[in-house]
This record gives sequence, structure tokens and C-alpha cells, in this order.
Amino acid sequence: MLRISKLTDYATVLMAALIDWPDQCVPASRLAQLTGLEVPTVAKVLKTLTRAGLVSSVRGVNGGYQLAHAPEDISVAGIIRAMEGPIALTECALEPGLCAHESDCQLKGNWQRIGQAVENALSGLSLADLAEPSSRRIAIRARIENSPLQEF
Repeated sequence: MLRISKLTDYATVLMAALIDWPDQCVPASRLAQLTGLEVPTVAKVLKTLTRAGLVSSVRGVNGGYQLAHAPEDISVAGIIRAMEGPIALTECALEPGLCAHESDCQLKGNWQRIGQAVENALSGLSLADLAEPSSRRIAIRARIENSPLQEF
């Protein structure tokens, strides 16, 4: 089974939540409240996304996090690479020499082609594509309207 980690899933959830505040910094505690994730997990994920240049952070009283780029300019592949590293379905597709059977493998080239197709598909999807439409985003917007950002 091909599967992304929970932290990568959380990264997409947090970044989708940040779409609603394009010009504001959102504290990690507020993002945790809106997404239902634990504050330490949110902080860990945001730190990784900040190091990757997908999210920017501001310290201080009015500090927090915001998207570093427009949602349309952030690819799903970029989020996955930030959280998990290079995208590859098999070891031989990741880097030559990692598989002991590489020299005898008849399928190596095909796995590399399949992996490239998956990466191309993920690169063609943006955070904006991933976030819309979503009933969760509707629920988040409702919470935003009922609870101003300045309270946190």
C-alpha cells in the first residue's frame, strides 16, 4: 500500500487552514484548535514546513505562521517532499545502489517510470486544489467567523 505518514497528512490539513488568513500570522495554538490536532504536533509540523520554505513564521506577541507562497503555487509533491523526503516507490527509483538486486532486476526501469508518473501527478496538484471543495474548510470558516483571531 502506498501511504503518506500522519505528519504529512497533518501538514496538508494545517496548510489548508492557513489559506483562510493570507495576510495574517496564525498562532500554532489557534491552528491546533481549528484543526483538532495537539499543539506539540502542530508545532513540530510547522517547524518542518518552515524549514522547507512552505510556511513562514514570525515571533512575538502578534506572531504565528502563514503560507510562504500562494496556495496555487504550493504543490502537493512539495509538501510530501518537505515532510517525507524524496518521492519514490522503490529503493532503486530513489537512488542507484540502494537495492542489492538492482543489477539483475528486469523491472527497475518500469518502477522508475511509475514513480515519476506519481511524482508528476502530485506536482500537478496544488494546495489550493487539495483544499477545495471541502466540508472541513466550510466548518473552519464558520469557526473563524464565530471566534476572531485576535482573541488568541
